[in-house]
Amino acid sequence: MRSPAHDEEAGARMRPVMMDTLGVRGAGLIAVVAAFLVGDWCCAAQAPHAWDAAVTDAAHMAPDARIVVLDSATGRLLASSHLAEAARTLAYPGSAMKPLVLYGLVAAGRWDPRRRIACTRKLSIAGHTLNCPHPAADPMDARRALAWSCNTYFAAVGATLEAGQLRSLLAPTGLLGQTGLASGLAGGEATADFRDPKTRDENQLAVLGVSDVRVTPLEFAVAYRWLALQVAAHPDSMAAQVVRQGMEDSASFGMAGAADLGGVAVAGKTGTAGNEIDGRGRTHGWFVCMAPAKEARVIIVVYVPAGHGNDAAQVAGDLLAHSPLRLRQP
Repeated sequence: MRSPAHDEEAGARMRPVMMDTLGVRGAGLIAVVAAFLVGDWCCAAQAPHAWDAAVTDAAHMAPDARIVVLDSATGRLLASSHLAEAARTLAYPGSAMKPLVLYGLVAAGRWDPRRRIACTRKLSIAGHTLNCPHPAADPMDARRALAWSCNTYFAAVGATLEAGQLRSLLAPTGLLGQTGLASGLAGGEATADFRDPKTRDENQLAVLGVSDVRVTPLEFAVAYRWLALQVAAHPDSMAAQVVRQGMEDSASFGMAGAADLGGVAVAGKTGTAGNEIDGRGRTHGWFVCMAPAKEARVIIVVYVPAGHGNDAAQVAGDLLAHSPLRLRQP
């Protein structure tokens, strides 16, 4: 069985998308300029109406995309598109889960990020074909493996886990529980569908985000906010440096490079996995980032129900191009 679960496929296939980088349009631009004139520029960067304008613009590019923008400091929802669907869509996370697992293991001293692993770019686990189409490379350390989303590397990471350990890594992040961000919606929100992997193969597939765990876009937003807060609280730790730098590289020249077209440096990660909705072998795509990269003010999640991680990164790039953060660039 061939699994379409690696976001790396998209990087080779998707063509660049021309983006308007002039700033937030219409009411959003007026609001930001007005705030600047009264000396409240920092607050304007977090103003929900300005983010609403950016999300609306990005939604024109991908009308079905679930988009979530979260304030990193407060956890407040700043803007969204298809919030009800973002609260209830459960999907395999693909490679977008790799930074969370890596941070937890390195912070706990259970994985040495300096360890290098050779990748032949061919990988099969329990009937899932998860080949890596990243460029041929020397053995990779954790930072480089995260930038290129090397499945071989992270399969080796997953092979070190024992039964129950993945849940203990993910539970503190908020990825496996209700977020409260959709409490006002009728019907509330879904909760992650998680089954504890027990075997070596199951742990590897779960770490690669193709089995045993399905999450919502809102849960991903909360989990990456947790990661942003950890990185900010422990900036000199090996875990924070490796994960942040690897995600910056990914969104700059690696597999999430389409996000860089937005004109704002971010630390982000794509993910692609099989779409379980229709059973026809389609894929869905994720892009999750902390923005800006050096001082995360917001968490952005983009989920496309039909596509690849690179598609979601392009939507995020368009959103960033019209965001308050883009207007603040010199």
